[in-house]
Amino acid sequence: MSVTAITETRQYLTFKLSDEVFAIDVAKVREVLEFSTITKIPRTPDFMSGVINLRGNVVPVVDLRLCFEMSRTDKTVNTCIVVVEVNLEGESTVIGALADSVEEVIDLEPEQIQPAPKIGTQIRTEFIHGMGKRDTQFIMILDIDRVFSAEELAAVRGSEVNRAPAEVVA
Repeated sequence: MSVTAITETRQYLTFKLSDEVFAIDVAKVREVLEFSTITKIPRTPDFMSGVINLRGNVVPVVDLRLCFEMSRTDKTVNTCIVVVEVNLEGESTVIGALADSVEEVIDLEPEQIQPAPKIGTQIRTEFIHGMGKRDTQFIMILDIDRVFSAEELAAVRGSEVNRAPAEVVA
């Protein structure tokens, strides 16, 4: 969905990665969890932190900082897991995403959202839905369905299948 497709006020969950503020449409967010034990899975991509047991279901957890070529997320009192639902080829997949901290739910009007900057062909911005402006702060609105490539999501989905819930340490 392009920025021009946003014609009404929407709510976004804002969170921080390093000093940057990001946002996800609340319709994509299932819940926010305190940081818990993550079971590592061997031979998965670096961005894949492991899996958690969420009420008996195996949920893969990714480190968004690594997805965005930042340093690995450090565990602090504010570190949390944002559980989101992403679509890949019409199929819904639940993923946990590590965030340094969750800020708040905000309303953004269509006129407060601008298209993602186009900076040549070397920088990938297709996963940025737009840039929200609130007071003097810019907020990167993520198109969570596009943050991961098809290959990356296949690796995540493989970790869901290869792990039985009984083996996950909560």
